[in-house]
Amino acid sequence: MSILLTHGYFLEEDEKEQEIMRPYPPLGLLYISGYLEQQGVEHEVLDSTFSSEKKWFDFVREYQPKAIALYTNLMTKVKILDMIKKFKSDEELKDIKILMGGPDVTYNWEAYLKHGADFLVIGEGEETFLDFTKELYADQKYETIPGLAFVNENGGVVKNPPRIKIKEVDLLSLPNRKKIDLSNYLKVWKDHHGKSTLNISTQRGCPYTCQWCSTAVYGQSYRRRSPELVVDEIEYLIKEYNPDALWFVDDVFTVSHKWLADFSAEMQRRGISIPFECITRAERLNETVLNELKLAGCFRIWIGAESGSQRIIDLMKRQVDINKVAEMMQLTQHFGMEAGTFIMVGYPTETKEDINLTIDYLKKANPNHFTITVAYPIKGTGLYTQIESKIIEKPEWSTSTDREIDFERTYPRKYYDHAVRRIVNEVNFHKAKMKGKFFSKHALGSKVKSVISTYQMKKLEQS
Repeated sequence: MSILLTHGYFLEEDEKEQEIMRPYPPLGLLYISGYLEQQGVEHEVLDSTFSSEKKWFDFVREYQPKAIALYTNLMTKVKILDMIKKFKSDEELKDIKILMGGPDVTYNWEAYLKHGADFLVIGEGEETFLDFTKELYADQKYETIPGLAFVNENGGVVKNPPRIKIKEVDLLSLPNRKKIDLSNYLKVWKDHHGKSTLNISTQRGCPYTCQWCSTAVYGQSYRRRSPELVVDEIEYLIKEYNPDALWFVDDVFTVSHKWLADFSAEMQRRGISIPFECITRAERLNETVLNELKLAGCFRIWIGAESGSQRIIDLMKRQVDINKVAEMMQLTQHFGMEAGTFIMVGYPTETKEDINLTIDYLKKANPNHFTITVAYPIKGTGLYTQIESKIIEKPEWSTSTDREIDFERTYPRKYYDHAVRRIVNEVNFHKAKMKGKFFSKHALGSKVKSVISTYQMKKLEQS
């Protein structure tokens, strides 16, 4: 083996994920693998999801690759940096080159190089990684490779000019799923949720300007594979793995109405019927679009809102009307599909009035599902730039992530933790009440928890 593609996510160490059990294969690594195989580059993929750190190190020691390429993000950063530290102190492994890529390296490239990485692929990985493998066995002129950062012979850090993004994404190979064992993913989903599911991507980049969202890898762009090739991939997944459902990971699945119409028509023409869910924006939905989605097999649509306060939405530069979001959720349900949404609290200047508006919005929109988080600033985003001078807590970089950065908000950080609980319990109680389960143990429990959270919020508000 010469090149090893891997990551540092271990399901056995993730307590939260063990509660929900919704793991997906590492598509980013598999896209790189597919491209390398297309170009005839010898490599292997080590999927760590269902493995352990010990088994990971045992594998590397046995095969002794010339270089290891590690994908990293906010979720795996601390673990991977710890693994690299152990790696560099191991006599059997210390001479193996470590290359890293993923969204977190773009705006932290110097820090990653100073903490053990030898090379970084910044941005889209296929072409940069291919050029790196060529130099690894040649004259090693790394300074000529766009999109690469590295530690030079003198111990200095170098960042080359960025690489132009791939325009013709139809020319890229499919994710090299045969390089890993997908049966574990399918089994976990089946055992815990009654149906198996796989992830699939149709586009790169996002044309929108949401201030909290990172575009570190694909940029603020829109590049998409043809509907025919996407349906080819779906046919392949059904034939090879027979999943019960699909999850489209694209940021805005219905951004192009023409693409969607062609995709839906192609699915129907081939007689393919497999349920799927996707993410989109309210202003990119209407009755025609919803009908196309339904005919193509969609069973759930996630429609972003982030807040029930239009003031906060405008500060986020979401470019959407909250009333339109509620309307599209209800229309989605009218078409027989589930509606989900995302909520964020603790955004700069958010007040209790904004939080109350969020609760009112969720009661009105009545989504089937919603997720909620406290806002955190990812380096490189508009939100990070906005709050950088107001940071009040920033733990040591190598042992923390951007999730742990705190900044001056309207209320203390704990206030928003209680706000999350209040929103969840208040909305759950409302749902139970609407279903006639007002006096159920679960509903009353939600109401009590909501009252407690409200009381705790008032105490923090006054502190």
